[in-house]
Amino acid sequence: MTTAAASLPEALVRALPLLRVQPSEPRVERGYLDLSGDEPMPASGSIQAVWESGIGAALYDPLQAFARRLFTFARLPGSLRLPVGGRALDIGCGPGDITAALGRAAGPHGLALGMDVSVPMLERAVRDKGAANVGFLRADARQLPFRDAGFDLVTCVAVLQLIPEPRSVLAQTASVLAPGGQLALMVPTVRGGLFDRLARLLGTAGELQFFDPDQVAADLHDNGMSTVHTRRHGPALWVVARR
Repeated sequence: MTTAAASLPEALVRALPLLRVQPSEPRVERGYLDLSGDEPMPASGSIQAVWESGIGAALYDPLQAFARRLFTFARLPGSLRLPVGGRALDIGCGPGDITAALGRAAGPHGLALGMDVSVPMLERAVRDKGAANVGFLRADARQLPFRDAGFDLVTCVAVLQLIPEPRSVLAQTASVLAPGGQLALMVPTVRGGLFDRLARLLGTAGELQFFDPDQVAADLHDNGMSTVHTRRHGPALWVVARR
């Protein structure tokens, strides 16, 4: 183990081999591995800017708790299977709730990594959810830093609609899955009529994107996903796919 790696939390030491390029001097001053480089990472829009702020981080827990009580669509699908000792990646992890759940499923010999661009969210995640098998990184989903076929499960819940170039993100997400690995994706979708038009108007104003189930399925098939299941729950679209 190098001197730089020795200073990392255990979960991040275990994460280094999964990176395409391992940093010679890992930046972990705040407890997460910062792969953002020296350039600032501007928010993709006004909604994302709020979410990345301290206010957004403070509002996350009550909003999430309310959504999980009121809406079953906010819960991870029961069909997901992470093998004991497996590796999971949570893209857009926020304060790390899903990441921590994946860590519990993977067990002490497995690994769950949460990735986000929000410093306040990651600071909360490290403080509240960090563990020997649960670690966090700051990186851009449009440039996933991981090598191909490194993960058994990837989750991306209520995040893709805020990221420019979502089809590119889907392609990269598929590439980091090992053969037989699963992807769980939740994005907003719309139905026809007045709600459809209103949602698209609001989306344009707030840089929020909406997704068509058939298009998402086609994009995933084009990127090597052999099985894709889509299911709508009100305004949410869940996609579970296998490589």
